[in-house]
Amino acid sequence: MAICFGRVVASFPVHRVAAVLVLVFGVACAIQKSEMSPGTPTGAAPASDDFSPQTLAAGRQVFRFETFGDEQFWTDTARMHEVVQKSVSPTTALSVGLKVDADAIPADVAAAIKAGKVDLNDPATTVTLLKLNAVVGLKGTVTTVNGRDNLTRLGITCALCHSTVDNSFSKGIGHRKDGWPNRELNVGAIIALSPAITAAQKAVYNSWGPGKYDPRFNIDGKSTPLVLPPAYGLARVRNETYTAEGPISYWNAYVAVTQMHGHGNFSDPRLGINIRQTPDMVGPKLASLRAYQHSIEAPAPPAGSFDSEASARGRVVFNQNCITCHVGANNTDNNSGVLHAPSETGQDASYALRTANKAYRTTPLRGLWQHPPYFHDGSAATLEDAVTHYNNFRRLGLSADQQRDLVQYLKSL
Repeated sequence: MAICFGRVVASFPVHRVAAVLVLVFGVACAIQKSEMSPGTPTGAAPASDDFSPQTLAAGRQVFRFETFGDEQFWTDTARMHEVVQKSVSPTTALSVGLKVDADAIPADVAAAIKAGKVDLNDPATTVTLLKLNAVVGLKGTVTTVNGRDNLTRLGITCALCHSTVDNSFSKGIGHRKDGWPNRELNVGAIIALSPAITAAQKAVYNSWGPGKYDPRFNIDGKSTPLVLPPAYGLARVRNETYTAEGPISYWNAYVAVTQMHGHGNFSDPRLGINIRQTPDMVGPKLASLRAYQHSIEAPAPPAGSFDSEASARGRVVFNQNCITCHVGANNTDNNSGVLHAPSETGQDASYALRTANKAYRTTPLRGLWQHPPYFHDGSAATLEDAVTHYNNFRRLGLSADQQRDLVQYLKSL
């Protein structure tokens, strides 16, 4: 999420409870699974945004570059800096969906890349890009010894899963597009490179595939990966999780602390999670991060990307068949507190059963043209598949023409 997601953003499995994770990997926190007194989960309280330029600039900095001290995990425990230093060339990085910010590359370096004078198969080039702070979602500390750059620390940020680039320089290299889910990012394959995990764990991570991540795998040891969601168009959405545990700051705190392994606090009595770390490097940054995320509007569909006449007809079909759940300007009844049992919508219940609410919210419809696949688990590869699913499951009786028109309308959102 971000959702720092958020998205953002990965962790290692345990076979029992999250407390084991702490003992095994030495993370300096306490995850308590015992009885807890009722209370408001972290980040769940109502809040208002400060959209001043200063706050938005601070929030953008957090979204793009803040690790919340998670180097303690990715470097000291997972040893990912060793993997990158030895084995991850730019070609390899791009092949697993990592992106490069072209605006962070000096003009002479960019020209050399264009001229083929930079070896994109050399891990040393990746270290140079990290030194330039050019790899989206990764933050490296690089020291130079005897003329050689060495990657000594590595952390991850919200942008890893919830940003991409426009490919204006080349495939995977371009201007940042904050809030866009990186559906090419193979988080599991990246984690599987770590020398700190077993072959069995690697098999699970490698099974997820691009654009998916399981944000509870390290909590309960189960694997039902979710599609990375967009982190734009959130300002008028009440709960920014598939299962509506809480608003964006709740999810930011959850991911930053329990998934990114940032140094901070997170508590949710419903899940039996209570993490306390000093200093708290997450909580003080949640407000500006939320404000920046709330300032990111959903992208408008490109001109000519849908049939406007068919879309107009499809809107009528939508209003007759879909608007009960996809209600209001944000197309979700969850803004009124409504949740749906998986059986109501024909969705797999496996993930919902692992969560606090045991149900799914109605997903807001925003920028649908931009981020296939659809549904929480990506089980609908296209909008056509999503419409077919509901036409069959809800017995809507839509004709083929009506379904095509409805797809065009969804593309226009």
